[in-house]
Amino acid sequence: MNTFSAPKGTYDLLPPQSAEFLAVREAISAPLRRAGYGYVETPGFEQVELFARGVGESTDIVTKEMYTLTTKGGDELALRPEGTASVLRAALQGNLHRGALPVKLWYSGSYYRYERPQAGRYRHFSQVGAEALGAEDPALDAELIILAADAYRTLGLRRFTLLLNSLGDRECRPVYRAALQDFLRGLDLDEETRARIEINPLRVLDDKRESVQLQLADAPLMRDHLCEGCKSYHEQVRELLTAAGVEYSDDPRLVRGLDYYTRTTFEFVHGGLGSQSAIGGGGRYDGLAEMIGGPALPSVGWALGVDRTVLALRAEGVELPAGDTTEVYAVPLGEEARRSLFSVVTELRRGGVAADFAYGGKGMKNAMKSANRSGARYALVLGERDLAENVVQLKDLESGEQTAVALDSAVDHVLTKLH
Repeated sequence: MNTFSAPKGTYDLLPPQSAEFLAVREAISAPLRRAGYGYVETPGFEQVELFARGVGESTDIVTKEMYTLTTKGGDELALRPEGTASVLRAALQGNLHRGALPVKLWYSGSYYRYERPQAGRYRHFSQVGAEALGAEDPALDAELIILAADAYRTLGLRRFTLLLNSLGDRECRPVYRAALQDFLRGLDLDEETRARIEINPLRVLDDKRESVQLQLADAPLMRDHLCEGCKSYHEQVRELLTAAGVEYSDDPRLVRGLDYYTRTTFEFVHGGLGSQSAIGGGGRYDGLAEMIGGPALPSVGWALGVDRTVLALRAEGVELPAGDTTEVYAVPLGEEARRSLFSVVTELRRGGVAADFAYGGKGMKNAMKSANRSGARYALVLGERDLAENVVQLKDLESGEQTAVALDSAVDHVLTKLH
């Protein structure tokens, strides 16, 4: 019989590598929690229309990459391809926007896109994201960017670059859009790309093909079309980043692959990942709440790729802390010893000690091999003679020293040694 495999383009997280992913999630979420962001969790699937309206009808995500399904009741659902639209939907549905603003939320989960699998790009991927809803304030944009940059630094990541741009607002974007469309219509482009000029010309700037990029050298740039309000807003974001010691590069061509961005847009890229260089990014999306049927709610947010961040850390040779390692390993010899020592292990765990046990009735030699492999500092060995004397042998696995300890005070003795 054939055994099952994970679907194409997906992966399983297994120990010990899974500890790296946990460490990344923890490092990204810790600064958010300190900055007043509360945790939000949304379903893995939503109505298709939420993403079609929110992410954008013309984006690759919606036209080519969404996993969609029809329920028995005839509802059209999609596995979530990104987090922002879902989080905003949940906040509106829960009436969070009627309380104090901004509403600050963070989330962590798996997202799904039907893509061509390659290094750093999977059909399910893990992100930690943050959204600040309901305030138009350059300090909020700066706060989120600083929290992301600090999280990367805390992990030990160094070779990343922050790219920054402004995409303007309702006042200045239409003027730029018209100028860009005029320019693009004069280029030698394929049918699909020509259609995109009419729907969302900014996405053409994001085309990775060299034949297209070469023709875009003289394309008009958004920064030359920003209104005074957007110019001033962007300048304030830049000043706050500089004051916080966060380095960035201005990238006038940065648009990102989602339709909802306005004003501040940014991306973290890493040189060690080949073509899939983005490890995270985000921006301001002041019109998204209205697009999905809510009230005006100017907001800003980002999502950082956990998988991509792990790859970037490996590319830099950064060792992440391993998971909780065993501190004490218990080796019983004989049936009565098993019962007594199992009770000791249970008490140690309840006392906050990472303890493990030689399961499966292993002999002394095999059990001590397992004890050494576990990385434990101490082994507790209990044989029949020890039981008769009401003691247990405490062995220091580093020095090899062994001492007999009274069985009924073994837990306290170990706790004293370890803490």
